[in-house]
Amino acid sequence: MAEKTISIIIPTCNEESIIASSIQRLLALTEHSEQVEIIVSDASTDNTPDILAGFPVITCKSPKGRSIQMNSGVHHAEGDILYFLHADTVPPETFIADIRSAVASGKKAGCFKMHFDDDHPLMKLFGWFTQFPLLICRGGDQSLFITKELFARIGGFNETLLIMEDYDIISRIEQLAPFHILETEVTTSARKYHANGIIPLQFNFGIIHLMYTLGFKQEALVRHYRENIF
Repeated sequence: MAEKTISIIIPTCNEESIIASSIQRLLALTEHSEQVEIIVSDASTDNTPDILAGFPVITCKSPKGRSIQMNSGVHHAEGDILYFLHADTVPPETFIADIRSAVASGKKAGCFKMHFDDDHPLMKLFGWFTQFPLLICRGGDQSLFITKELFARIGGFNETLLIMEDYDIISRIEQLAPFHILETEVTTSARKYHANGIIPLQFNFGIIHLMYTLGFKQEALVRHYRENIF
C-alpha cells in the first residue's frame, strides 16, 4: 500500500534571516521519505520569496495572518495528512514516521512535545509542561498534524483570528476527535524570549491567554501583543 502523502505547511512573514537554514534542515530530514511535499505560505515583504525560489518547495503568496496563510497552504496541498510547522521550529528526525504511525493507528490529529534551543532552567520548565494534555499547555510551536478529512470537517483555521488561532483549532478538533501528544519532541527557537526577556514574555503570554479565555475581542488581544511583545 502506498504511503499517505504528508503536506508540510509553513507560514512565513519576513523570515529572510532564518528561512534558508530552516528549509535546508527540513529537506535533510525528509530526503529519504517518499510522498512528502513542503509548502511555504508566504506573506513577506523582505527577501524571503527570493530565498525560497532556490529550494524545491512550493511557495504560495498569501495575505498576512497565520490562519489565512495556513488555510492558503492547504489549498495547494495534495496530502492526505497536513502538518503545520513554524519556520523557527525543527521537527524530530523521525517526525514523518511518527506522524504516519499515529494516523495509521487512528489518531487523526495531534502535536509533538517541545523543548527550546536554550538550556535556561525556565525554558526547560516551559518545555516540560508541553507533555500534559491541557489546552493551556498547547501552542503553535509544537506543530500540528491533522488528516485533511478532519481539517475539512472542522472548517480549517478561523481566519477572523489574528492571535490564539492554535488554541481555537485544537478546541474545535477536540469536539470531534481526541487530540494526541506524540512522545518525540520538536525543537523551537527561544529568539522571542531573548528579545523580550523570559519572564516578561511569559507574563504577557499569560495575560493574552487570560484575555482570550475571558472573551476579550481580537482587537484587544492584538493591541496588547503589539504594545508589549517585540
